[in-house]
Amino acid sequence: MSDSVTAAEDSDTGRSAIRKVALRVLPVVFGLYVFNYMDRSNISYAQLGMQHELAITAATFGTAAAIFFLAYVVFEVPSNMIMKRVGARLWLARIAVTWGIVTVVTGFVRDIPQLYAARILLGIAEAGLFPGLLLYLTLWFRGRERGRAVAGLALAQPAAMILGSLTGGVILDHVHWLGLSSWRWVFILQGAPAIALGVFVLFYLPDVPSKARFLSRAQSEWLDREIRKEYRPEAPETFLGQLRVVKNRTVLHLAVANLFAACGLYGFTFFLPLIVKQMDPSYSATNIGVLGAIPFLVGAIGMFLVARNSDRTGERKGHVIAMMLLAAIGLFGTIQFRHDPVPALTCLSMVGIGVLGYLAPYWAMAARVLSREHTAVGLAAINSIAALGGFFGPYVIGKNATADNVSAGLYFPIACLVICAVMLAFLRPPRLASST
Repeated sequence: MSDSVTAAEDSDTGRSAIRKVALRVLPVVFGLYVFNYMDRSNISYAQLGMQHELAITAATFGTAAAIFFLAYVVFEVPSNMIMKRVGARLWLARIAVTWGIVTVVTGFVRDIPQLYAARILLGIAEAGLFPGLLLYLTLWFRGRERGRAVAGLALAQPAAMILGSLTGGVILDHVHWLGLSSWRWVFILQGAPAIALGVFVLFYLPDVPSKARFLSRAQSEWLDREIRKEYRPEAPETFLGQLRVVKNRTVLHLAVANLFAACGLYGFTFFLPLIVKQMDPSYSATNIGVLGAIPFLVGAIGMFLVARNSDRTGERKGHVIAMMLLAAIGLFGTIQFRHDPVPALTCLSMVGIGVLGYLAPYWAMAARVLSREHTAVGLAAINSIAALGGFFGPYVIGKNATADNVSAGLYFPIACLVICAVMLAFLRPPRLASST
């Protein structure tokens, strides 16, 4: 009798703890990633105005969009290792404040070399945020809730693009303050909130459950105990010892597959405004912003449904493969219907579902591969290798796109998405038996 009472009390404590964490932690994490993703990709709308003032071609824009990821890749793993040492609150606040400052400064560049320099600095400033947030979620959510938590984080991507599309188009058409070009205000107005959010995180976000004032002692102890059950005990490793996870075959397999997926995701993200403009050259910036938000809105709905079904069934790999193939089909359809708005937007919405829907099951799958000691470095390593796709996707599309046919560059991300699906079809990670 006493055991059942204890179990009931423990269950009540657990449900209450999980509910409190979801209400207090997820909104902050979500907000960080919304502005993070928006500020790295707002160049996609700013370039609609800067292309004349700075003489930017499709190839130049592709390079400017891509060069961000070179610095991002280099500093990704070190950033996550520093966060593990100094704590999430301080390091996430630092990342937000510095990337916000760099984004605002980008609004004052005068030529292409300065734009390239600003993009490199932005990559350095943002490095580590996404894997840092993934690591942070592993400290607060058990495996059974983590898929939905990661989906909540991943929903920040379409939310960022919807917000960025709608505000970017309006700013370009209507904001011409203080004698500055409207495209400069895209960077200034979208970068400033990140600075304020970083300061907020510094004073609000707890590092671990034991330091969370919104949890009772019983709740924080229950949460810490439940999360520790999911990881086998391991002795702390040195810096070089932790880096050995990068040589793990399964980690490398997942990372390279995600690199190909990222070629599709970032190519789609950065070139969507130009693809929409190609449908009808008479569209205003506001029109492009509104229509460009549709694929991300549909993608957000699809992401939620895919994540929920993946959590319900416990199946990850098949969901990711299906999303990659759906996105590839959508991109091919976009090429075929590039001058016909309705079918083109339908195909772009398919792409949105695919490149966003894969995120939650993919990262839930990746987190299960890693031990607790290796989570920080492993997630950062996977994300940093995959971020190279953020370089190759926009760069190759920009090199192959023409002024009359932006869609000519889309065959490359189509091939990348199919390669990702094939690679994952052959993935047999030893610790994923219950998830795949």
